[in-house]
Amino acid sequence: MKVAAIVGSIRQDSYNLKIARYIQNRYKSLFQLDILNIRDLPFYDQDIEFAPPQPVIDFKTQVAAADAVLWVTPEYNSTIPGVLANAIDWLSRVDRVMIGKPSWIVGSSMGLLGSVKAQGHLRDVLFSSGISSPLLPGNEVYIGLVHEKIDEKGELTDEPTIKYLDLVADNFVTWMKEVGKLGGKANV
Repeated sequence: MKVAAIVGSIRQDSYNLKIARYIQNRYKSLFQLDILNIRDLPFYDQDIEFAPPQPVIDFKTQVAAADAVLWVTPEYNSTIPGVLANAIDWLSRVDRVMIGKPSWIVGSSMGLLGSVKAQGHLRDVLFSSGISSPLLPGNEVYIGLVHEKIDEKGELTDEPTIKYLDLVADNFVTWMKEVGKLGGKANV
């Protein structure tokens, strides 16, 4: 199974990018995770949506080729970051490559709530008509105090968080099989 990861932070030392890389490495036997670049996406502009620049074409092509999308988001001002909203705007227009594509969400922050407000808003956006993405139900991953749960190498060190991520990753693969996206078997 091929999963596209869209990280809502473009900071080089982003905790959420570290989480995405951790997931990419830890669950490589379950799925192939490709972390997509949203840094080079221009601001969405309806004037160019039918002839977008190459970074937009590449981004949408990668999302279209994936079996599912993993959204990894921090929380900025109690919502999703602007760069993530911009990426979603591009995905929701013209060919609408997200419609029907399954999603799951993970998020972290240095605060106690671990991006809970941002994830609530992201869920609303994922259900909008231009995206219409089915979402892995009942498997919310909020990693609070993330700076205390990741070592200098970017590895998660908090055992309860790791065990919960293991459970959610397994639930995601099972759910993908149930919704028929994998034809009853995982394609790694």
